[in-house]
Amino acid sequence: MSIGLVPLLFLLILLASAIKVLNEYERGVIFFLGRFQRVKGPGLIIVIPIIQRMVKVDLRVIVMDVPTQDVISKDNVSVKVNAVVYFRIIDPEKAIIQVANVFEATSQLAQTTLRSVLGQHELDEMLSERDKLNDDIQGILDQHTDAWGIKVSNIEIKHVDLDESMIRAIAAQAEAERARRAKVIHAEGERQAADMLANAAARLASESQALQLRYLQTLTEIAKDRTNTIVFPLPIEMVEPFLRHAGGKPSGSG
Repeated sequence: MSIGLVPLLFLLILLASAIKVLNEYERGVIFFLGRFQRVKGPGLIIVIPIIQRMVKVDLRVIVMDVPTQDVISKDNVSVKVNAVVYFRIIDPEKAIIQVANVFEATSQLAQTTLRSVLGQHELDEMLSERDKLNDDIQGILDQHTDAWGIKVSNIEIKHVDLDESMIRAIAAQAEAERARRAKVIHAEGERQAADMLANAAARLASESQALQLRYLQTLTEIAKDRTNTIVFPLPIEMVEPFLRHAGGKPSGSG
C-alpha cells in the first residue's frame, strides 16, 4: 500500500505545483522549453512543470526614486538634483525578453537622462520651469523605454539643492533686482509727474485768467496761516495792464 501511494502522492504534488493563480494586476510570461510561448492571466492557469516556466509580471504603476545626481548647469553652476519616476509595464513579453532587469535599466536611464536634460539649461530655468523640464525628461524616457514594454507616465523633480555660497549669491541678486524695480518705478512716477506739471503750466500760460485765478487761490491758502506778515510775489501779468495804461497817459497828454 505504501509503495502504491508514492506515485499518487508525487502526482498530487506535481498537479499542485502546476496550478497557478494570478491576480487581476498580474500576468504570467510562459516559456516552453526555453522559448517564449504566450502571456497568461489573470486567474487560474496551468503551468506544466519541467517543460514550462512562468515569470510573473506586475502591471501596476511603480514609483521609483531617482538618486541624487550631481548636475552642472549650462551656466556652470553645480547643483544636486533628485526626482521620482512613475511607470508601469504595458507589454510583459518585452519587459522580460528585451531587457535583463527592467527596473534597474529604467533607474539607470532615468539618472542619465536627468543629468543630460538639466545640463542643457541654466540654473534659473531649473528653479522656475520645472514643469517644462519634467515634460522633456518624461518624453525622452518614454521614447527609450518603449522597446522594453514600459510606459513612463510621469516624472517629477523633487529637490534642487545649492551650496551656501550660491544661495547667498541668488539672494543678493534678488535684492538687487528688487532695488532696480523700485528705482524704475520711482523714475516712472517722476516722469509722469513732470509731464503733468508741464501740461498744467502750458494750460495756465495759454489762459491768463486761469493764471490769475490760480494766483488768487494761492493767496487764499496763504492767508489761512496765522501770521502777522504775508509776503507774496506779484505776477507781471497782473501789473502789465496798469503799466501800459500809465505809460500811455503821457503820450496822450502831450
